[in-house]
Amino acid sequence: MNAKYTIGLDYGTNSVRSLLVNVANGEEVASAVWVYEHGEQGVILGRDPNLARQHPADYLKGAEVTIKRALSAAKKKVRGFEPEQVIGIGVDTTGSTPLPVDAKGQPLTFQKRFDKDPAAMAWLWKDHTGVAEAEEITALAAKMRPQYLAKCGGTYSSEWFFSKILHCKRTSPKVFKAAHSWVELADFVPAALTGTESPDKLTVGVCAAGHKAMFNAEWGGYPDAKFLGKLDPALADLRSRLQTRAATIETAVGGLTAAWAKRTGLPADIPVATGAFDAHLGGVGSGIAPGALVKIIGTSTCDMMVAPADEELADIPGLCGIVNGSILPGFYGLEAGQSAVGDIFNWFVNYLQPGGKAGTHEALTAGAAKLKPGESGLLALDWNNGNRTILVDQRLTGLLLGQTLYTTPAEIYRALIEATAFGALTIINRFEEYGVKVKQVVNCGGIAEKNPVVMQIYADVTGRPMKVSRSAQTCALGSAIAGAVVAGAYPNVPAAQKKMTGLKPRVFKPNAKAHKVYRELYTLYRTLHDAFGTKQWQGGLHGVMKKLLEIRTRARS
Repeated sequence: MNAKYTIGLDYGTNSVRSLLVNVANGEEVASAVWVYEHGEQGVILGRDPNLARQHPADYLKGAEVTIKRALSAAKKKVRGFEPEQVIGIGVDTTGSTPLPVDAKGQPLTFQKRFDKDPAAMAWLWKDHTGVAEAEEITALAAKMRPQYLAKCGGTYSSEWFFSKILHCKRTSPKVFKAAHSWVELADFVPAALTGTESPDKLTVGVCAAGHKAMFNAEWGGYPDAKFLGKLDPALADLRSRLQTRAATIETAVGGLTAAWAKRTGLPADIPVATGAFDAHLGGVGSGIAPGALVKIIGTSTCDMMVAPADEELADIPGLCGIVNGSILPGFYGLEAGQSAVGDIFNWFVNYLQPGGKAGTHEALTAGAAKLKPGESGLLALDWNNGNRTILVDQRLTGLLLGQTLYTTPAEIYRALIEATAFGALTIINRFEEYGVKVKQVVNCGGIAEKNPVVMQIYADVTGRPMKVSRSAQTCALGSAIAGAVVAGAYPNVPAAQKKMTGLKPRVFKPNAKAHKVYRELYTLYRTLHDAFGTKQWQGGLHGVMKKLLEIRTRARS
């Protein structure tokens, strides 16, 4: 009974996970995963390929099911374990995933008249239906409030808060009119667990508000009413119902309610930390600190860095936000990322199905591993779901160049891996171009954990060692760390990280010969990147195919 534990609740795209962690050393004692039951693996789709929604009921059921299962597993694994040893909870979620709520803070889709209306559900992070609205917000901010854009990379995204709300206003006016407000998933779950959903009690996390909704204390919180009113008077009215302050993960939103204690078996009143996005808490769970780039590699990637808030920092174009306290209190949180990585590999395997049943990820990875850099003669762009960083353009699409009548599935699979590595290098270069030095790269997530071929290619492409977080569940671990801090086990997040995080002993070191070839291929990648992705590019593409053939010939000889 001397040991103390916290729970990290991790809400992903398809499922929710509960992770029970020993606060003394970060030992991951037990975990449980539950796949959302609505839609296709938890995602409600539509005829519009840009639409992706989720049913909020899955979030609540997922918390109950996974917490109970994790506690049950802990009792079997740890002698004498009792739920009373759990002292706090942290929460991370996807984002931007806002949902419309009524005046009591309850999701509109819980009302019978909206129970099957996708517009009344949660607008998942990868919902891109608000592309036109995002462009409109970007254009207006450039004219009226350039400081807004400076803190979010120069472009407002269709994945973000106000793009989705404005699109709802224009396409689903009944839902918009019925909504008292909109709440990010990262704020909704902690509020539900603590009974603080109503607007007068709701705690908003600076992570979601700052990175996705242009919240900044320097200009009084969310974008001002005059600016929002130029987009639509209804948005100016909505602003009056949004919170004026935002909290970091070191702040508790409240204590677990008696009702939730009964549903889960946890002690009532244990503190629940302010929520944040999965990638940001994945950075926490990977031991993020100044100079460390943490790559959370999954269906997409998020690239996280921190910089001291008391030092001068440039506004970096193409980032997904520079927000004070969004990852570590006292530090700017810098977010970048790629809109698809694992999703690209899944597209190739599941949609194109090369080789039929034999065309598995494992088989294609094995085939790709046998190839030398440049041997395939292929080059791809990693934009199958748009470009998040550095172009911030969801209307860009994927590209595969160099196919012949003899191109194999393994060659294409390797080219897709290489494309995501080139995208990763582009992000690293952007950080360093603006004075944020990348001293080490720490990877986490399923791909980093399970696919050494991908990690070696990333090392060879970037010319940098690739380290891997000790935990396979860094997002949930980061949430558990937040839970430990609000419970008083540690005075702050860095102190908790020192005890609760670590790295795997294996480091993927770059191969000098491979890196030399990839430097040539990266030059070609940047040619395609700039030609198809920017208005400023001037040049010709006539030499790209021939250069690929030249590199291929050398590799095969």
